Amino acid sequence: MGQPASRARQVRRQQIGRELADRHAGMARRADLLARGLTDHDITAEVGRGVWQRVGVHSLCIDGRAPTGEGRLWWALWESGPRAVLDGASALIAAGLRSWTEDQVHVTVPRNASYRRLAGVRHHVLRDVGATITVGLRRTRPEVAAVRAAEWARSDREAATLLAMTVQQRLVATAALLTMWERVGRSRRRTVLDGVIKDICDGAHSINELDVGGVCRAAGLPEPSRQVVRTGPGGRVYLDLFWDDLEVHAEIQGAHHFVGLKVVEDAARQNDLAIASRDLISLQIPVIGWRLHQDRFLRQIGAALEEGRRRRAAREMGA
Repeated sequence: MGQPASRARQVRRQQIGRELADRHAGMARRADLLARGLTDHDITAEVGRGVWQRVGVHSLCIDGRAPTGEGRLWWALWESGPRAVLDGASALIAAGLRSWTEDQVHVTVPRNASYRRLAGVRHHVLRDVGATITVGLRRTRPEVAAVRAAEWARSDREAATLLAMTVQQRLVATAALLTMWERVGRSRRRTVLDGVIKDICDGAHSINELDVGGVCRAAGLPEPSRQVVRTGPGGRVYLDLFWDDLEVHAEIQGAHHFVGLKVVEDAARQNDLAIASRDLISLQIPVIGWRLHQDRFLRQIGAALEEGRRRRAAREMGA
């Protein structure tokens, strides 16, 4: 008589565990299992059978031996306490950020909250957690998370990439990002982020052809003409920068055209190839690339102008 009852109980707890795991990427919280009518004995029984795995004080892995993917986010939240929220890049990933991975889960807790240190989790203790989303994975709002992700990034390049991807994937409106940035008091990346955010949001102070021309002048290079009109296969086109007598052209590409910073490397490679071309030398200058790697693009402009002079001399000798 005991076996059928025991089997029925086992089926029931597995069913409850499965329902919770389906909502939490393979994870279940002990408090939720108990709230559904299971007991500590039930949980211990499934752990003892090796079906469930304890992965903390509050968390059980129903699928597999360790949390993965979104399951790690649930685990990090549950084990960090009821006042913890995902933040930075982790909050953006929870909001739907694609093509980005993080070795650590970023969790923010208020100053007066207690939390346990966890391997693979970076806790940020802040006086003001900021605006949050409490439905589903608790997290800071995208505009808050984006700015903090940029502050906590390992490099300026990584910070710019995260910001660009967040806007381009429409996780945050440019107006909200600009407003959030204006509220930031201290920032260790103030100069870089101030420029990058304005570039990404196409603000009035984003880099334009005047900025590039001014830097060229300061570097001892000839200044280009601006907004030169040319006739192409599709009609009239406006060239941002043009060194008329050397047949060198440079186009300023706004940050809103691109995904991440892959375009910076693509543009630099394209420029190297264009310098070796027999026709018009045409360079691409992404605004974020200019912001972060100005010396590299300035060297390419110098190389393009030198090549233009060589070609002009060759044409004159041929004439």
